[in-house]
Amino acid sequence: MTSLWQRIKNQKPWAKVLEIQAIFLMMVGAALAVGGKVSVDHTNTLEFCVSCHEMKDNNYAEYSHTIHAKNRTGVKAICSDCHVPHEFIDTMIRKARASNDVLQHMLGTIDTKEKFEARRLEMAKKVWLRMKQTDSKECRNCHDVKAMDPEMQGKTAQTQHKKLLNGSRTCIDCHYGIAHKEPEGGVEPQDVLDEATHKQPG
Repeated sequence: MTSLWQRIKNQKPWAKVLEIQAIFLMMVGAALAVGGKVSVDHTNTLEFCVSCHEMKDNNYAEYSHTIHAKNRTGVKAICSDCHVPHEFIDTMIRKARASNDVLQHMLGTIDTKEKFEARRLEMAKKVWLRMKQTDSKECRNCHDVKAMDPEMQGKTAQTQHKKLLNGSRTCIDCHYGIAHKEPEGGVEPQDVLDEATHKQPG
């Protein structure tokens, strides 16, 4: 550090200013990078996800009784495992879009059980469609179809999982009620997913 300061002192005034500015900008950049990483990691924790009562009293209450929360092996998936992409750029995009959740919290859009149920289908559709578009990438971070043992599955599961291998089906096509209650209102999740498939180009 001393030699760096000596080098700066021996330079011309304009060069000193530029070098000091460059060092300052690098330090700011490093601080932002570290701060950003800490923030992303914190917002991916279960504690953060259930810090607002909308999630704690509805989504988390349902999830806590499912196999993703408690099972014989003790392996669990938390909110961010299923709802936040693992790749950096996709994570940043998802976090930016999630800022709308903060806005809706402040507006009280789903701050009661009744309001939540009234909008459950709308919210579920968004998640179903996103997972359809990503080929259920979040599921595949933990579940590897090639590593499955068909002999330990029922006949229907064997048939459907073969479709995963050839690309004609994706996880969310069948497992849309795996962690949360299905919405009421006469709309079948599969109809929503099939409609999304027809809208996709190609």
